[in-house]
Amino acid sequence: MNPLHQFATLLAPEDSVAVARKPIAAGTELDGPSGRVIARAPIPPGHKLALRDLPAGAPVLKYGEYIGTASRPIAAGDHVHSHNLAAGEIPPRSQEHAATEGRPAGAAEGVGTERRFQGFSRAKGRAGTRNYIAVISSVNCSASVSRYVAEAFRGEALRRDFPTVDGVLAFTHKGGCAMDPGEPTQVLQRVLAGIARHPNIGGWLMIGLGCEVNQASALLSSQGLDRAGSCGEGTPAVLNIQQAGGVRRTVEAGIAAVRRLLPVAAAHRRTPQPLSQLALAMNCGGSDGHSGCTANPALGVASDLLVAHGGTSVLAETPEIYGAEHLLARRAVSPAVRDRLLAQVRWWEDHVRLHGTTIDNNPSFGNRQGGLTTIYEKSLGAIAKGGRAPLQAVYGYAEPVTAQGFCFMDTPGYDPVSMTGLVAGGCNVAVFTTGRGSVYGCKPTPCLKVASNTPLYLHQQEDMDQNAGSILEGTATVESVGRELFEKILAAASGEPTRSELAGLGDEEFAPWALGPTL
Repeated sequence: MNPLHQFATLLAPEDSVAVARKPIAAGTELDGPSGRVIARAPIPPGHKLALRDLPAGAPVLKYGEYIGTASRPIAAGDHVHSHNLAAGEIPPRSQEHAATEGRPAGAAEGVGTERRFQGFSRAKGRAGTRNYIAVISSVNCSASVSRYVAEAFRGEALRRDFPTVDGVLAFTHKGGCAMDPGEPTQVLQRVLAGIARHPNIGGWLMIGLGCEVNQASALLSSQGLDRAGSCGEGTPAVLNIQQAGGVRRTVEAGIAAVRRLLPVAAAHRRTPQPLSQLALAMNCGGSDGHSGCTANPALGVASDLLVAHGGTSVLAETPEIYGAEHLLARRAVSPAVRDRLLAQVRWWEDHVRLHGTTIDNNPSFGNRQGGLTTIYEKSLGAIAKGGRAPLQAVYGYAEPVTAQGFCFMDTPGYDPVSMTGLVAGGCNVAVFTTGRGSVYGCKPTPCLKVASNTPLYLHQQEDMDQNAGSILEGTATVESVGRELFEKILAAASGEPTRSELAGLGDEEFAPWALGPTL
């Protein structure tokens, strides 16, 4: 018989299933934890192999946790997937918090050495990892004008004359008018203000139409933004197309404003900064059955290391912690933090019910192709990105992240919307794990992409910053890949370009969460 570990990963001794490391042919004999297991069907990589007989209605365990119910009898050696596994009802579980004090396990080694990154010093003691000028649309009606202004600064002249400025970015979106002036508008304003005050932004200009619901002047007032200070002396913070006299005049005024901003931003230089100035956004997209075994737990190690060095890491995607939220709740530093996390989960249950759907409609097509069957299974793998540090704080979408340590932000699972919230909250570096091949970019925040398996890494090597597939092959451990990723995070924060930056990605992914009806 073949040793199980050569063909599949067993994540916990009590698990009902193992995850195929590589294709398992039908008839392959394996030495399982309870004796011989013969594969009764081909098992693709990332998919699940049953380790024991399970009657219909029996709970199925992975990570030592419930991932669903056998929808029909499952025999040892069966391929376990959508045809015989259903989400079912989550069994009762304790959510009492039991946060630990001190550094998370596995992260303390080497913490006594003070680490720094090369960043841009900003006001109020913050530091940026990039140095962009932002042209921000208050409404979709000014999106083209904002883009015209930014496009005037594309090319070699900007890099030649202002080498410390990374570029001029247009932040455009589809909202700003015909929307509820209550919470939907407030969320949009929070996002736009978060971009204006982001530490990776060295100067900003906002452009509106003039008659929209989301009035730029009201936005600046409600969000506490200084109309003059952020854009340099004598530079208007807001232009309105109707007031300026149309498209051409607004574009000309916008170009003139950016020209006055460039020397102000260019005066900033990279200097050594403490890791307490790093806020790491953590997301996953195009996940597969390997993501929760390799890339995600490796990111968890890097997250713990950053936290142990005084930095901040932020997990998100509330629909993709569903069914595993109890594991985060137990790590909350207080009942108040735990209760806010659970309240966000309950809000999502009500939200999807209002629209006649359920959260367990997730995983996506690509997730299922990669071996993920239920949202509980996907969530258990997703929260591995958060390591083991205590949960210090829970934030609403795009709220400013002010706590140090491991935090959580309420966002949808859709990658551009989720990452937009994290960036608007102040995250100045990001890591994005993928098993199917996401090509996500995230300006103004550098975003490292980690492949969960080696075939993906080799197939899309130009898009991937790190390969976690070496864990499956036994040539590296979760700990070693996580430590390597931590060093890559510091290098990216210090100016080393990520793969998505080299490919020019990140200009189109800004996507604020659109709440409420379009009126």
